Amino acid sequence: MKKVVMSLLAILAGTGFAKAADAGCAAFKWPVTREQALFAAAPAAQPGVFLAVGEAADVTLVPVDTISFTVPPQRAPAAGTFGATANVAVPPEGELQISLSGEAWIDVVQDDRTTKSVGYSAAKTCAGIRKSIRFKLSAGPATIQLSGAKDRSIKVAVLAPE
Repeated sequence: MKKVVMSLLAILAGTGFAKAADAGCAAFKWPVTREQALFAAAPAAQPGVFLAVGEAADVTLVPVDTISFTVPPQRAPAAGTFGATANVAVPPEGELQISLSGEAWIDVVQDDRTTKSVGYSAAKTCAGIRKSIRFKLSAGPATIQLSGAKDRSIKVAVLAPE
């Protein structure tokens, strides 16, 4: 009987933790369910990868002191951290939502200038997604610069805002 009770308590505790993780994603200002689906199947990619809108990749990061960023990151990365760049074609609508699975600084560079974000949301309680940032850009090529990451890889999703 004691084993049955302990098993039931373990199941209930596990269910509570799963609900708490789901509730953590509700802390974002906008839904992140698309990112969750994309991150689950994100293919590995090297720095400099091209990301189409609607795609995600698990980007390998390199030491930031080995990267030649187009424009210096707006937040100077700490020594010993990692980063990478990725390329994207901004659609005619000009809006992008870039989401990351972990901690890192994001700069979006277009026409050799850093673009200011128009929306930001983050949650430390959402399993697998750390932040999501929106940018208003001109149609055409842009570079996503990631810096200051403590891990050697990060999942990046590029979406049109909902």
